[in-house]
Amino acid sequence: MALPVSPLIRSMMTTVTAKMAQMNQAQLPVPTAASTAPTQATRPCTSPPDGSTMECVVNELAPGWGTGCWAEGRRHCGVGGVLTAPPRLPSDCCDGTDEYNSGIVCENTCKEKGRKERETLQQMAEVTREGFRLKKILIEDWKKAREEKQKKLIELQAGKKSLEDQVEVLRTLKEEAEKPEEAAKDQHRRLWEEQQAISKEQRERELAASAFQELDDDMDGAVSVAELQTHPELDTDGDGALSEGEAQTLLGGDAQMDAAFFYDRVWAAIRDKYRSEVLPTEYPPLPPAPDVMEPKEEQPPMPSPPTEEEDEDEEDEETEEDEDEEDEDSQGEQPKDAPPPAPAPQTASPTEEDRMPPYDEQTQAFINAAQEARNKFEEAERSLKDMEESIRNLEQEISFDFGPNGEFAYLYSQCYELTTNEYVYRLCPFKLVSQKPKLGGSPTSLGTWGSWAGPDHDKFSAMKYEQGTGCWQGPNRSTTVRLLCGKETVVTSTTEPSRCEYLMELMTPAACPEPPPEYPVEGDHDEL
Repeated sequence: MALPVSPLIRSMMTTVTAKMAQMNQAQLPVPTAASTAPTQATRPCTSPPDGSTMECVVNELAPGWGTGCWAEGRRHCGVGGVLTAPPRLPSDCCDGTDEYNSGIVCENTCKEKGRKERETLQQMAEVTREGFRLKKILIEDWKKAREEKQKKLIELQAGKKSLEDQVEVLRTLKEEAEKPEEAAKDQHRRLWEEQQAISKEQRERELAASAFQELDDDMDGAVSVAELQTHPELDTDGDGALSEGEAQTLLGGDAQMDAAFFYDRVWAAIRDKYRSEVLPTEYPPLPPAPDVMEPKEEQPPMPSPPTEEEDEDEEDEETEEDEDEEDEDSQGEQPKDAPPPAPAPQTASPTEEDRMPPYDEQTQAFINAAQEARNKFEEAERSLKDMEESIRNLEQEISFDFGPNGEFAYLYSQCYELTTNEYVYRLCPFKLVSQKPKLGGSPTSLGTWGSWAGPDHDKFSAMKYEQGTGCWQGPNRSTTVRLLCGKETVVTSTTEPSRCEYLMELMTPAACPEPPPEYPVEGDHDEL
């Protein structure tokens, strides 16, 4: 028996039936339990940009996707690949396509956002295209430069052997020229030293004779113990007086000494202490043997007249010195009869007699010939060292890893700077990184060239500079240089993300990858 249906329920069933009929007419897909994930189908693009046949994936649960898949910009297309619909509806902008039969008016903002994004991408693409064009030029330049350097290296290596032979010949000539030079100079020096010895002994005998005459008070032709005691400065035990025993010891144990033996036996023992009663100064000490061609000593400049302040300072210093002297006198008084201590002997200034005379003509000729041979040898030796250094530099540069095709080679001899508020950073690729205060000061090393430091799949995207100046209680400074694509070569930034570890960014055309091919754009795109 059927239950009666109320009028309200009958009205609701009629409305639901009508809505279902409308949905069936719209052919909306009805998901099933077996289709928890969107099913996909492929269809060719209606207007591929290069004229070839391309496919895109159509999401059957989103009826709008797949219609004009390239022209409408609703696919992430890859050249020669498959066009795949995004996994979800775009939410960055609204164009009304996801408001099916809602009656809601949604303003289309995709075109404006897409235009700005396209402009940015176009600018980046232009930088990449221009940078890659310059990169190809850099590669060609390095190929030519490398060939020229290899040719130059071969020439230098061949010239090195010839120059080495020349150096050895000049070395032999130099040694042969130096032998007569040394012999002539030795003979000249020996003769001069002999003359100096004769002159020295003559002067000493004259001094000894003068002292003997002063000591011989009674002029009997001999110096006695009593006469020697009149010179207390000859004291030997430091008591300020020359005793009879000390005097007799100086005379060799005799009571007196005549002039014939005075020079040989007495004079050497008393010479440095003896004070003449006639001459105002003591006898000068024996001058040392001067060196060959000893230059004359420059006289110090005459002091300028002191100012009033300097006069006052000098007076104060003199007062302090007087006080110090009084203190010293009070600490240890000398005997009243003791003579003042003899002043320390002063070194006599060299005279013309103490200087070796100029070389004679023959000796000077030997010297000139040897000097000319030395000059030629030294010049050839310097040329050989310069050539060897050039060879080392060329070998290092030719064998250096400047990238897959040598695109980074142009950086080898360049340096680039970046000025910040505090420092001036300097990067010399493949050599060093440094910083110095902006207002002046010595540079600090942030590392020297270590190696390429990019990841395995992009080795040449970064450089590593190591073993810089050590930080206070920390490691040595180091720098990583990231290489970015750019039309110009310029350091764009420098930071210190970790203590003593710096990060620098360098823009260079050598870092620009090959851009994808350009395709003509058909229609008005509104994708991002």
